[in-house]
Amino acid sequence: MSVLVDVLHRPQILFPINTEARRDCEKGGFISKLIKHCEKLLRDRDVKLCVKVLQTLKEMMSVDCDFGEKGEKLRVNLLERYYGKQKKDSKKDARPKFNVASIHATPTHGPGSQMLKRAATTLAQVQCHLDGHGASNLVVDLIMTNANHDVFLETVELGIALLEGGNSVTQKSLFVRLTTDRSSEKFFKVFYDRMTNAQNEIKSTVIPNTGDVMSRSTWAKNGPKQLESHGVNGHVHSHVSEDIKEELNAAANETKKVMQDLQVSSAQTEKSAEPPVQVVASPEVGRHRDKPDEVEMPPVVSIMEPILRFLQLLCENHNRELQNYLRCQNNKTNYNLVCETLRFLDCICGSTTGGLGLLGLYINEQNVGLINQTLQTLTEYCQGPCQANQNAIAIHESNGIDIIIALVLNNINPLGEHRMDLVLELKNNASKLLLAIMESRHDSENAERILDIMSPKQLVEVAKNAYHQGNLLDGGDTQRDAENSPKEVGHNIYILAHQLAQHNLELAELLRSKQNTDEALIYYAKHTAQIEIVREDRTLEPIVFPIPEICEYLTPGTKVKVYATAERDEQGSKVADFFDRYEDMFAEMSWQKKLRTTPYLCKAAQHMGLWSTVSFNFAVLINILVAVLYPFSEEREELQEWSLVSWVTLLLSATGLFVSKMSPFLIKSLFVSLVVKLLILIGTHQTLILLGTMMVLNKVIFIASLMGNNGTFTKPVRVIVNDVETLYHFLLLGICLAGLCVHPFFYSLLLLDVIYYEETIFNVIRSVTKNIRSIILTTMLAVILIYLFSIVGFLFFRDDFRLEVDSAPESLALPEEESCAAGTKSEGPAILSIPANPVEESEGGEKYERSCDRLIMCIITTLNQGLRNGGGIGDVLRKPSSDEPLFMARFVYDLLFFFIVIIIVLNLIFGVIIDTFADLRSEKTQKEEILKNTCFICGLQRSCFDNKSTSFEEHIKGQHNMWHYLYFIVLINVKDPTEFTGPESYVYQLVKDRQLDWFPRMRAMSLTHDDADGEQNDIRVLQGQLETTNRIVKELSLQLSELKDQMTEQRKQRQRMGLLTTSASMYPNGWHSVA
Repeated sequence: MSVLVDVLHRPQILFPINTEARRDCEKGGFISKLIKHCEKLLRDRDVKLCVKVLQTLKEMMSVDCDFGEKGEKLRVNLLERYYGKQKKDSKKDARPKFNVASIHATPTHGPGSQMLKRAATTLAQVQCHLDGHGASNLVVDLIMTNANHDVFLETVELGIALLEGGNSVTQKSLFVRLTTDRSSEKFFKVFYDRMTNAQNEIKSTVIPNTGDVMSRSTWAKNGPKQLESHGVNGHVHSHVSEDIKEELNAAANETKKVMQDLQVSSAQTEKSAEPPVQVVASPEVGRHRDKPDEVEMPPVVSIMEPILRFLQLLCENHNRELQNYLRCQNNKTNYNLVCETLRFLDCICGSTTGGLGLLGLYINEQNVGLINQTLQTLTEYCQGPCQANQNAIAIHESNGIDIIIALVLNNINPLGEHRMDLVLELKNNASKLLLAIMESRHDSENAERILDIMSPKQLVEVAKNAYHQGNLLDGGDTQRDAENSPKEVGHNIYILAHQLAQHNLELAELLRSKQNTDEALIYYAKHTAQIEIVREDRTLEPIVFPIPEICEYLTPGTKVKVYATAERDEQGSKVADFFDRYEDMFAEMSWQKKLRTTPYLCKAAQHMGLWSTVSFNFAVLINILVAVLYPFSEEREELQEWSLVSWVTLLLSATGLFVSKMSPFLIKSLFVSLVVKLLILIGTHQTLILLGTMMVLNKVIFIASLMGNNGTFTKPVRVIVNDVETLYHFLLLGICLAGLCVHPFFYSLLLLDVIYYEETIFNVIRSVTKNIRSIILTTMLAVILIYLFSIVGFLFFRDDFRLEVDSAPESLALPEEESCAAGTKSEGPAILSIPANPVEESEGGEKYERSCDRLIMCIITTLNQGLRNGGGIGDVLRKPSSDEPLFMARFVYDLLFFFIVIIIVLNLIFGVIIDTFADLRSEKTQKEEILKNTCFICGLQRSCFDNKSTSFEEHIKGQHNMWHYLYFIVLINVKDPTEFTGPESYVYQLVKDRQLDWFPRMRAMSLTHDDADGEQNDIRVLQGQLETTNRIVKELSLQLSELKDQMTEQRKQRQRMGLLTTSASMYPNGWHSVA
């Protein structure tokens, strides 16, 4: 089958170039006909061959197997027989052609990005290729046909292979087909009926006391059929030409020879000519095939595992459309597969038989994989989030939620006694499902439903026990899975408790790290981070996640550097610069993790600051010795007087180090004492050589630790050459070697290293270099002005340039003969040498020199004397008399030089430097103020948190910790995309597109809650006032009604009195008169 798959990936190579058959194969015609032929085979009831075709299509998406040297040789020989020389000459045609949609659908990492060597492309592209030629429609058609068990199982596994990694193109094809086909109701009915049948089978065959999932009679009836279905061998009979027959015969002979070699070299090949193939599409699928003798579930139950995996992959990567469609199809008859999956979990865990508290008797090695798959499928139904599915699971009338919580809290024995890894996987999946049910919900309904069933103390105890169990396993020789290790499972349960604590004060109090001293809770709190993100609807959502292990390798130096040097953008946010640096920080984490495998280099890199300090101390000590003792003398008597002092200092320092801690002052005192003893014993020159050698070795260690810490050894030479820091330290190493081998005065240059490490001195240098262009231009203006003043002085005040000079020392003066000889030999141009100025001697023996007889000397004198004297050039020129005709001109000349050059121009230069230094200091103060009083992430000021329930320190350390945001970006880069939660998928896509919309800006949930609480308080006050007003109104209404009744009664009484008065007036003589 392996060779057949190779042929199916490149069927066009079988045909000559520029033929109709080759062009048809390049367009996928061969695969399309094969897929259509599969349906025809089923209609013709050729089940075995149909199963073989489905297996072959599935095999096209499998991982490349290691056939071994002999097996690979056999495979190559067979391919050469099939392709002939075209195999080598048609490399350009070897890779299949894919459409644009398949190329854009290729993920960057995850299962879909896995490269298939036989297909020369990724799994996702092969999936899209098959989907484009009808594979998805084939899966739908065969499922709706609901053929026998073998065909249905292979169809579902083919669907799993097409959807592996959550291929969005295949998902869209299936969704379009199901929504447009009127008969798609059969598709869901098939799954619904199979789930129902599986539940009925479980209810009728389960034996709680033994954990068997079926009776012996059921297995005897159905088991052999299932095993037989997995061993189908189909044969195709067709008419072939004589040429093809000859090639097949030759291939058969060659195969026979290779097989004989295999049989001689390896006994394993006698069992099977074709090694087993691992299918990428479904690691879980086929688990029941590996050891058929141990399978105890009937086929109607065991097939639920691939069915649930298929339904999970339909919703993979949070496909909202299919998540909702599996719950409600809007057909005449609706099949809610979400609730039916929950019922299946309820059934297989024994709840329907009244055994909710006896999970251990219903969960065993045979069905634990199916239960895990059910939990994973339910989790995928909810993530995204799909709130309708969350509510459907949370409020369902079955015991599904109770089962899930029981899986997290209870010990599942006897399975846990000998297979704790399976129990941990079960608890891990159950905790993820509970988190998915509460994911991205702003209400507390589902959380309260869970808390009504769950005991907070019991949940915390489960997390603690998992941690302590992990410590026991770490101390022993037990091998455990890192993904489902006890600590990782306990960490997930802790995160579940953390999410539930937002709705339960008792649980929040138990998890509060400031009050608990339990080692497990401290560990979990240290490795758990929380951030707030902005979702699509601009609402804030808290995210709690485990910190990836690789984040522990981020060095403190990098943290300090990024925190202090991150630049603000136009809106005043540092997030953009911080986000741009995350790739470099992630690369540093990866390198630091790799660096831990080399202990010596790792130790050196961890003490890089120590090597730097030692190097500078060496430079200071050597320069002190050079300054005091140069020129060096071999006589040591003058140092003998320091011998007693050095001994005392040596003993005191050694005693202090022995008694007290390692004090830097005592270490330096001890080292200086040793150096003094060396000066006395071996002399100054040898001591300097020894110190210089030690400094060179220390500098080499520092450079090695620097390059190891930065990962420079793995970088190309071009990057190393452009690394300024590395080149700088190599320059210092060269200066050390020059001081050791050439002259000790080179050591003085090492003292300039203080500029690199002291920020204050560095800012002093920056005050000159930052506005260097302005300073240079101002200096050019000063030179031009001095040049103009020199011309004026040369034209009008040449005789005033008489400067007092001193005679040269005898050691510098040349003999007269040598000077004459040198003068005769000098025949070069006059412009290259400055002629000597005439010297005049006064009566008092003072010598004066005319320094402006040539313009060049006039310029030099004006520059030299004019700038260095506080009053300008007038301070050194001859003092003129007021009677001289050019006295006023000299006055104006000296005054203009003083005001223009000395006061204005020089102060302009000094002003630029001073202003720049002041700006740098103000900028530094402003940065420190911003770092101290502004949130790095959201930009809110400290004052915003005054009189709030959350302080500013709690906000920047807990809610908006900048490093937690970095850890979250790292998490979504190292995590499998198929394992993403809804918020992780959302942020991953934005990070991939380099968008920052998910960072909160000028917002925080704590302030929102406080504002909401304030509004609630205002509402309560208003409600109280309203109730008081209503009570007063009721009282007034009651009083009014009573007053109205009284007035009515009085009115009636008046009417009676009036009636009596009228009667009396009509019959004045009374009733007797009437009678």
